[in-house]
Amino acid sequence: MTDLERLREMIESHHKIAFFGGAGVSTESHIPDFRGANGIYRQKTNLPWTPEEMLSHHFYEEHPVEFFTNYKNFAEAMVAAEPNRAHYALARLEEEGKLHGIVTQNIDGLHQKAGSQNVMELHGSILRNYCTQCGRSYDVDSFLSLCSPVPHCPYCGGIVKPDVVLYEEPLDMDTMEDAMDAIQTADMLIIGGTSLVVYPAAGFIDYFAGDSLVMINQDETGRDSTCDLVFHDSVGKILGEVVGV
Repeated sequence: MTDLERLREMIESHHKIAFFGGAGVSTESHIPDFRGANGIYRQKTNLPWTPEEMLSHHFYEEHPVEFFTNYKNFAEAMVAAEPNRAHYALARLEEEGKLHGIVTQNIDGLHQKAGSQNVMELHGSILRNYCTQCGRSYDVDSFLSLCSPVPHCPYCGGIVKPDVVLYEEPLDMDTMEDAMDAIQTADMLIIGGTSLVVYPAAGFIDYFAGDSLVMINQDETGRDSTCDLVFHDSVGKILGEVVGV
């Protein structure tokens, strides 16, 4: 029996599957990951800051023009992206009653675009934005139209901030609790497209108490040895072939 056949058999025999995913889920949608060979953190810029620092809370406060100029480029690329086989495969599994929750570190909204309903976005979403002064909400198109380059609320003049978790910011407590519950109550957990080095999110998989743990990631991770099945391949390719999308 091949590993793909084993994975297909695992999915068929489980009925409360959770998926924990990272940036590698969206690479086939032409959104670069962070720490991979061609990741964002390896890209060279002419600026004196690293890409990681430019996504931090202190940079947002201290260099708003540079922050929003950089962030707008990220957001526009994500808005233009379309779901890939990984997103559609997970949406299919949810529709079939197999998958009961997606816990994602991504902020691109592609899981929902593919049709998934129960998605826990640990790091927020580019699709949601809010005025830090009056609290008014803005969708992504309205937000992007306000970036010139710093987006100000036309009603009160406050800065409109993306509803994403920057480095140095805490995760949303309700989202964390929902994510931990989805993983803890799952009978099977599929981990995909994440190097499992960003905490506290990476620690969530420790709550898994089921009997089948699967890893799908291009690179090796420190958790590979604890998994029942490991694929060093793209998430879209593996899940697409197994689910048939």
